[in-house]
Amino acid sequence: MRYVVTGAAGFIGSSVCDVLLEGGHEVVGIDCFTDYYPRAIKESNLARARAVPAFRFVELDLAEADVTSIAGDSDGVFHLAAQPGVRESWGAQFATYVRDGILATQRVLEAARAGGGKRVVYASSSSVYGNAERLPAAETATLRPISPYGISKHAGEELCSAYAAGFGVPAVTLRYFTVYGPRQRPDMAFHRFIKSALTGTPIRLHGDGSQSRDFTFVADAVTATVSAMTRGTPGAVYNIGGGARWTVREILGAIGRITGRTLNLLQTDAQPGDVRHTEADTTKARRELGYSPKSDVMSGLAEQVAWTRRALASGVLD
Repeated sequence: MRYVVTGAAGFIGSSVCDVLLEGGHEVVGIDCFTDYYPRAIKESNLARARAVPAFRFVELDLAEADVTSIAGDSDGVFHLAAQPGVRESWGAQFATYVRDGILATQRVLEAARAGGGKRVVYASSSSVYGNAERLPAAETATLRPISPYGISKHAGEELCSAYAAGFGVPAVTLRYFTVYGPRQRPDMAFHRFIKSALTGTPIRLHGDGSQSRDFTFVADAVTATVSAMTRGTPGAVYNIGGGARWTVREILGAIGRITGRTLNLLQTDAQPGDVRHTEADTTKARRELGYSPKSDVMSGLAEQVAWTRRALASGVLD
């Protein structure tokens, strides 16, 4: 099969490309290298895929370029591109989230429609739930995002629903719950915590550390994503969680044990838009996608620590 992956140079996108290529598929990767974090890190993410002849990379901006021919010549689109980050989405920056999240998604769906109704797997987020009324949160829970980022993801979901209802575009939505592992973005908590532990620099802790998350290892998230292309029900939404909820303090303790370092914590105020707790009800994904997360948090953290050590030694991370 031939698939398009948007956000191909990113954390999850590059990992999806690698798995598709390992499965014998052709992949067209799209990315525009926004300045949210250094291009050198994203280029490193792509290195493995670029070495495979079945991979073709196209650098373009989804909010401006016409991707109709690319989508039309494919068997489906994994739409993982967006402006990430909860804390940066406030104020004037929200315009970027509208452009690179909402507008880009609408254009991808238009291309899928024009290409004869190509399947789109859309990457959403647990941020759409906000502070869920009960945990674990099921896909039918009321959506109350409390950050502009979460609102942009909710809007993307609604666009998928509209194009499915209006034009029969078979879009499938995945709500990722705090994905971590090798290649994680530099702004994300595990990346910052691990890098600080390895370099001996202070770790900035937002809030008191009692907030908890359902952490999902990237390999599990990728498996679910690839499965959604062929097994997901058109128009359906699926939670993708790791199956274990840890507090931030527990994660910091685990990082200290794995790295053998004493962590220097600098506690700061909780940030607007950060939810207190998340936990995914993955019953639907297990039933329909065959989803079964394999990685526990300790082993997943150990893999990310090993990757971070290598990236620091090679100069990919400064």
